[in-house]
Amino acid sequence: MYSNIFDTHAHYDDEKFDEDRTELLSSLPSKGVVNVINCGCDLASSLKSIEFSEKYGFFYSAVGVHPSNITEASYTELERIKELYSHKKCVAVGEIGLEYHYDFVPKDLQLDIFEKQLALANELDLPVIVHDREAHEDTMRLLKKYKPKGVVHCFSGSLETAKETLKLGMYIGLGGAVTFKNAKKPLEVAEYVPEDRLLLETDCPYMSPVPFRGRRNSSELIAYSAEKIAEVRHTDTQQLINSAAENARRLFEIE
Repeated sequence: MYSNIFDTHAHYDDEKFDEDRTELLSSLPSKGVVNVINCGCDLASSLKSIEFSEKYGFFYSAVGVHPSNITEASYTELERIKELYSHKKCVAVGEIGLEYHYDFVPKDLQLDIFEKQLALANELDLPVIVHDREAHEDTMRLLKKYKPKGVVHCFSGSLETAKETLKLGMYIGLGGAVTFKNAKKPLEVAEYVPEDRLLLETDCPYMSPVPFRGRRNSSELIAYSAEKIAEVRHTDTQQLINSAAENARRLFEIE
């Protein structure tokens, strides 16, 4: 069993955890998990993230509005979310970004809310946790404009996009996708990313690694993604997990 697992991206407020959430979260430390960042997607889930960070010593929170959750009401929600950044265990602005795979939120609205949150992160000197799905060009344009510190999570871009992201000083988050059968791009990126810029994540309950694909994901399953990444990098899995945890503590300023 591996130790020192830092899951930099989870959604334990998701309804898929309703039946056994307390039991599961209480068991994570015995499975080698030392830290989790729970990411908000709107006001309600951001409040939940704060709540988890208060209840579990090893939990931290990120708060923000996810592109898929954006509505006209998000402008008002952002005002309330702003108040949460002063919480001592809130370590990032996230999950924020652009979602072009699904088209139910107009692009101009997504872009405006994303920009507002990037500006806020810089104002507060907090890292961002960025969602970029099929929106690489617009995401990179705004990251180059605002130059935030942070991570592009569940990285799905090309090796060239990864290089641009790294040039900005940002980190790259990798998870279950590296184990998928068609994982050419994620594995190229996994092989290339410098050891001091790689973060491990689950995006749980989504993105479960093989052999759990299609089932609910949780933090201890990072081990399967870490093994695959270590394999392509020709390194030791525990060493990779340790480096990724150190990177997460540095980025999110967690002792």
